[in-house]
Amino acid sequence: MAGLFEPLKLRGVTLRNRVGVSPMCQYSAEDGQFNDWHLVHLGSRAVGGAGLVIAEATAVEARGRISPGDTGLWSDDQIDGLARAMRFVKEHGAVPGLQLAHAGRKASAARPWEDKGRHLANSEGGWDILAPSAIPFGGNLDRTPREMTRDDIAVVRRAFVAATRRALEAGVEWLEFHSAHGYLSHSFLSPLSNRRTDEYGGSLENRMRFTIETAAAMREAWPERLPFSVRLSCTDWLDGGWTIDDSVALSRRLKEVGADLIDCSSGFNTPEIRQIPFAPGFQVPFAQRIRAEVGIPTAAVGMITEPEQADAIIRNEQADVVLLARAMLQDPYWAAHAAKSLGLSAKAWMPVATGFWLK
Repeated sequence: MAGLFEPLKLRGVTLRNRVGVSPMCQYSAEDGQFNDWHLVHLGSRAVGGAGLVIAEATAVEARGRISPGDTGLWSDDQIDGLARAMRFVKEHGAVPGLQLAHAGRKASAARPWEDKGRHLANSEGGWDILAPSAIPFGGNLDRTPREMTRDDIAVVRRAFVAATRRALEAGVEWLEFHSAHGYLSHSFLSPLSNRRTDEYGGSLENRMRFTIETAAAMREAWPERLPFSVRLSCTDWLDGGWTIDDSVALSRRLKEVGADLIDCSSGFNTPEIRQIPFAPGFQVPFAQRIRAEVGIPTAAVGMITEPEQADAIIRNEQADVVLLARAMLQDPYWAAHAAKSLGLSAKAWMPVATGFWLK
C-alpha cells in the first residue's frame, strides 16, 4: 500500500508525496494581483515539504470575486504575479497548482473579518452579481443575484477557458475547477439554488450541464500532460439538495471529459449548516466512495490534522492525496514534521537547512 510519503504520478506530473496544501482564500490581493503575501504564503508551504501547493480560488472574472481582496486571472496583467509564486513553489520541489473559480451569488462580499463578510452595495465598492436563479444565498449574503441568460453562461465559460490559458502561461502545473461551497458551478448543480426551467435546470442531467461543459472546455485548453482536478461539495447536507449519489454520477461524467482527480469537500451552498457532522475526517467517506465507484483518484479534505490520520487515509485507499488547510496555516512545515513523526527521513526532498534541524 502506498503511504503518505510515497510519490504520486498523474499524467506527466509526479508529486513527491501525497501531502497537499488546500486552496485557501487569503483576501489579500488588490485588483486581483498576486503579491508578496501570496508568494510567502504559498512558498513557505513548498519549503515546508508539501508535494502539492494549490493557490487560492482565483476569479475568472472581476465580478466572480468573493471579495475585493480575491486574486484574479481575468487579465494578462495578472499573469506575472502568479508566475512569480508558481516559480518559487516549483523551485522548492512542490507541484504548483491553482484553483479557478467564480463566486456567483456569493460574490461582492466584504472580507470575512469586515462586518461579518456581508454583501457590499455598489456604493461601497461592490458590484452586480449573477447566478443560475435569482435566489439570494441568505444570511449576511442577502443580495438577490440576476438570473443568468444563455449568453451569460457562454461568457463565463469562455472566461474559465481564457483563465486556463493564462494559468498555463504562469507556470501552473495542476489546475483545479472550483465546483463547491455554494459558488457558481455548485449553485448550478444543487436544486436548492437552481430553479431554472431551461436546459440548465430541472433534471440532474440539466443541472450538471454547466459544470460538465465548463470542465470539458477547460480540459481542452489545458495540456494533455498536466493534471486537471475538480472540487465538489459532495453533499449539501440538506434534504432536497445535492447528494453524494449525485456526486458519484457527476464524477463519472467529469472523468469522461478528462478530469484526473475529484477533490471531495461538502456543504456551504446555504447558510444552514446545523446538519454537518463536523469531526476529524468527516468528509473522507466521500473521497473513498467516489474513488471506489468511479475509479478516479480523489483528494480527502476536512479536519485532517494528525500525521497518522493522514497516512491511514492513503494506506487504507480512501483517497490518493490529503489536502490540508488549517493545519498548514498553523504549521507551514507540517509535511516535514509529519515525516519525522512517522519515522521517515525528509532529507531527500527537504532543503538542506531545514533538513539539518529536523535530524
